[in-house]
Amino acid sequence: MGIGSFIKKQFIDVIQWNESADGVLAWRFPMQDQEIQNGGVLIVRESQMAVFVNEGQIADVFGPGTHKLSTQTLPLLTNLMNWDKLFESPFKSDVYFFSTRVQTARKWGTPQPITIRDKDFDMVRVRAFGMYSYRVTDPRLFFKEISGTRELYTRDEVEEQLRGILMASMAGSLGSSQVPFLDMAANQMLMAQQIKGDLGTAFARYGIGLDEFNVASVSLPEELQSALDERISAGMKGGMSADKMTGYTRYQTANAIPLAAQNEGGVAGLGMGLGAGVSLGQVMGQALGGAIAPAAAASTAPATAAAEDSIEARLEKLKGLLDKGLISATDYDSSKAELLKKLIG
Repeated sequence: MGIGSFIKKQFIDVIQWNESADGVLAWRFPMQDQEIQNGGVLIVRESQMAVFVNEGQIADVFGPGTHKLSTQTLPLLTNLMNWDKLFESPFKSDVYFFSTRVQTARKWGTPQPITIRDKDFDMVRVRAFGMYSYRVTDPRLFFKEISGTRELYTRDEVEEQLRGILMASMAGSLGSSQVPFLDMAANQMLMAQQIKGDLGTAFARYGIGLDEFNVASVSLPEELQSALDERISAGMKGGMSADKMTGYTRYQTANAIPLAAQNEGGVAGLGMGLGAGVSLGQVMGQALGGAIAPAAAASTAPATAAAEDSIEARLEKLKGLLDKGLISATDYDSSKAELLKKLIG
């Protein structure tokens, strides 16, 4: 190519990126057949960085500012291309701009529950949701590992990869944290701090800095949450009696009384059981499946048998149930009538 024809070619005097759309992380300057003129200007704005790439190899990286392109400002590129020989080796390297602005209010969530070992519940499946923010901190790594030579690389594209990294890091963090689920649910900041450290390390391998990470909610699958709610309710109702039963067993016993009233015969059926020689205590003992200690049951058996031999004792016991509010007046009258029939008969 002669010097005349070369001079006629179009040269680029100014290289810059005016971000026209939100969510673009990497953008390649359109070179085509244009060539960068010796002494041209590179303008890198705040929240941007520029990378010169020659034949697939990163040559120079520029931060914010106005840079005059010469053999002094492009030492690595000059050495690669022998640019000091002027027109014998035209300057046509690719130029990539990277946005280093913080990408805020990015949502994350667990599409599937994460199974972790918990000291309170053994194994639980946890779901969590929240928000995070990040930025490109190392354009060299980001170019090599993520964006490559694409003309345009967007936030949505990189977040497809970040979600997989986030889920893997979260599972590892929660699995090794030894923090009980109840503590995590009560202190979501504690959970976020635990995850953020490991997640920040994982992001850094791709030239991305994790700016903020928070947990908005943490929950269990519906069936496990229902079991936990029942357990909490049992604890709240734990003072129902002074028997040597667990709080949870007492809670189930209390629930059994209104359920029995819905069945045929209702609580009156229990009273009929008294009339037939079966005490309410025995009925409840059977429902509890042996919750009362065997020793205690053995010690009360003779007294129970003796009480059942007397109609008067049964009436007194029935009156005691009424006074405690365990049966209604209607049930009391019905059962009392049955006992009196046996006494008169």
